[in-house]
Amino acid sequence: MEKIASFTVDHLRLLPGIYVSRKDNVNGNIVTTFDIRITRPNFEPVINTAEIHTIEHLGATFLRNHKDYKDKVIYFGPMGCRTGFYLILAGDYESKDIVPLIKELFEFMSTFDDEVPGACAKDCGNYRDMNLPMARYICKKYLDEVIDDISDERLIYPN
Repeated sequence: MEKIASFTVDHLRLLPGIYVSRKDNVNGNIVTTFDIRITRPNFEPVINTAEIHTIEHLGATFLRNHKDYKDKVIYFGPMGCRTGFYLILAGDYESKDIVPLIKELFEFMSTFDDEVPGACAKDCGNYRDMNLPMARYICKKYLDEVIDDISDERLIYPN
């Protein structure tokens, strides 16, 4: 079986950042998948399920309500390895194009202080598995250490 593209990225050299994971042509329209890498794979601990679940709820809600991007958001959700998220947008984008959006998203999540959207039995299949304080901490750390002064090495996958 042929190795898929995401398994060809050198995860030993991959830093937290924002990367174009792939671009697909869907019926003549480009769809861009972003790798929003929050922790360094195989070097830092993965994000616990409660925190990643909270970020998923906050992030998906924010993005699907965003004034400029709500009609372009196809998907926002966690990676199975729990080191980050995938964001899929309708359109042909580069990593640098969405830095302002990701900064706005993580600023929102790092300061959010209300009921987590969808965190009830009626709306979510595992609503008790949430940790807003730690989710805010992770988002603030990502802002401070990655987004606020993002460099090219954190926008383009390592060779």
